[in-house]
Amino acid sequence: MTKINRQYFLTEFPKGMPTEETFRLVETTTPELEEGQVLVRTVYLSVDPYMRGRMSGVKTYIDPFTLDRPLTGGVVGQVEASKDANFEVGEIVAGLLDWADYTVASGKHLKKVPAFLKPVSAALGVAGMPGCTAYFGLLDIGQPKEGETVVVSGAAGAVGTVVGQIAKIKGCRVVGIAGGPDKVAYLRDELGFDEVIDYKAGDLREALQAACPNGVDIYFDNVGGTISDEVMRLINFHARIILCGQIADYNLEKPEQGPRHFGQLLVKSAMAKGFIVSNYNDRMLEGITQIGQWLGEGKLKFRETITEGLENTPQAFLGLFRGENTGKMLVKVSDVQGQ
Repeated sequence: MTKINRQYFLTEFPKGMPTEETFRLVETTTPELEEGQVLVRTVYLSVDPYMRGRMSGVKTYIDPFTLDRPLTGGVVGQVEASKDANFEVGEIVAGLLDWADYTVASGKHLKKVPAFLKPVSAALGVAGMPGCTAYFGLLDIGQPKEGETVVVSGAAGAVGTVVGQIAKIKGCRVVGIAGGPDKVAYLRDELGFDEVIDYKAGDLREALQAACPNGVDIYFDNVGGTISDEVMRLINFHARIILCGQIADYNLEKPEQGPRHFGQLLVKSAMAKGFIVSNYNDRMLEGITQIGQWLGEGKLKFRETITEGLENTPQAFLGLFRGENTGKMLVKVSDVQGQ
């Protein structure tokens, strides 16, 4: 069974901010399936900040994208055809698949999305990689204690929203940093953050001092840059800094020369640790199970920002760096059929 298929290719290793010309939409056809392969029709496609690093052409913790080859990312899709006995036509699956209408994938690289998970897009957000990133980063590295002050940058993003809510579940006082009044209202009024700072409005240093009168015990850093510089001034003795993302730096052609934080870590006997969620691959079921329980109990809420149409995937990706998303940024490519 062959299908007309649109795929996004990377045309260049961009310097600075990518543009829409960095991506090229190519029309092809899907190959015939071999034994053990599955044809997956994309329903939702995830765009994530870490993908910018894969566009550099340099290997880090994950292989870089290859020029003139399909880009890949988290996908929830529906099985269209299968030569793997473990997967039936119509089942909903997730995997690291192409930015495309269809992907032919080995069944070994797919996981079934539980039938109880609604909407299925949650498998790419709160119940997927971002949710587990929040769960393991905060609980394993941060080890929050009741009454501590937790500051979250990028607080309105897919990871930050979950971090703040888990910190509240653990009895912490939570301060979020986000951009714009709508995000501030969402974090404060719907998710229950104790304080939310709009870094685009007013003096960030003054706002942080007012919001953290007893200092900062845990800082979950999703952004880096000048925001993190200001938070680091307020860390307490034995503070824990969780380095999850540095989106402020991803499109810089030359690193900024900012304050060096080692002196603060030294005098406060503090700890800063970076991590990648794949470090916890052997514990993913733990994270997903606990997140699912909290969702069922109404202790976790989530929001998605959805762009319609595969052809608009580059705009959705670039929107991450313009702060256009609240919660998980997704591209809806097609509808679930027959369910």
